[in-house]
Amino acid sequence: MPSVSAGLCLKVITMTINDRPLDELLQEARELSWSKFGKRLVCYIPGMFSYFNERGKYPAISLTGKKCALDCDHCGGKLLEPMIEATKPEKLLEICKTLGENGNSGVLISGGCDATGKLPWDKYIEAIKMIKEETDLKVSIHAGLLDLATAKALKNAGVDQALFDVLWSEELLSKVYHLDVGFDKIKETMDAINNAGLDFIPHVVVGLMYGKIDGELKALEMIAKYKPKLVVIVALMDLENTKMVDVPPPTPEEIARIIAAARLMMPETEISLGCARPRKFQPEIDKLAIEAGVNRIAIPTEQGLARAKELGLEIQMEKTCCSLHF
Repeated sequence: MPSVSAGLCLKVITMTINDRPLDELLQEARELSWSKFGKRLVCYIPGMFSYFNERGKYPAISLTGKKCALDCDHCGGKLLEPMIEATKPEKLLEICKTLGENGNSGVLISGGCDATGKLPWDKYIEAIKMIKEETDLKVSIHAGLLDLATAKALKNAGVDQALFDVLWSEELLSKVYHLDVGFDKIKETMDAINNAGLDFIPHVVVGLMYGKIDGELKALEMIAKYKPKLVVIVALMDLENTKMVDVPPPTPEEIARIIAAARLMMPETEISLGCARPRKFQPEIDKLAIEAGVNRIAIPTEQGLARAKELGLEIQMEKTCCSLHF
């Protein structure tokens, strides 16, 4: 079966990724990754986590507290709960000044969406501009749905990068996210981020369609057209008190195939395994991801690090989000 290359139709990509022996697929992806980026693995401790008694220096802030109008089936607002609340612009500025004074390197500004899938960026543009002027913090955002005018305003305010979950179908948008805005809004947002000159950090959530592998390869095909510097792969988590708590997550092997697909479809793009992944299977996920040649990994398990050492990788630790460029 031939290797994947940019420009192949989705049908050929799917056959190539799904029909090949896993070991063979991972080896090709790994060797391609090493040829492009070297035998190096950068490990990250985001601000919401402690790792071997070390705390990340890139905390997450929610502009809406614990509130989100969407109540998505996979999240239900639970991902907002550990974030620092900043529901007023002056509070956001105050928090960021304090974080900067305390040695943090940046912040991830996030929050819940309104019924149209948007965050209240207009209200916070001036505060973000002041954060960039008055501190040395990097600013990443979870973008939500954006139009071009808002994306440009965020860029002009100094936002360093925009993180965006790339959905792949109207069905996914409606069933999981409870959004009835039209699938075109996904591409419009990607175009807006790209055309505004923001550093675009696309995320793909493996198993988002109730644990099944569905259109993840389509999402990667959509992403590849933008030639991003980095793609982050995460996977469905069985979060308590959500509608997907009892949904079996994707297997480590399924996640590894998507990582390999990302590498083979985008050879010039770094691939990161993000912090959201099923904790129950995390050791095996980490090992297979490293065998697939990921360049970055958030909060790696001991088993993952051991496999990286077996493969002779140089290991570097950073206390930021895995999306940040160095």
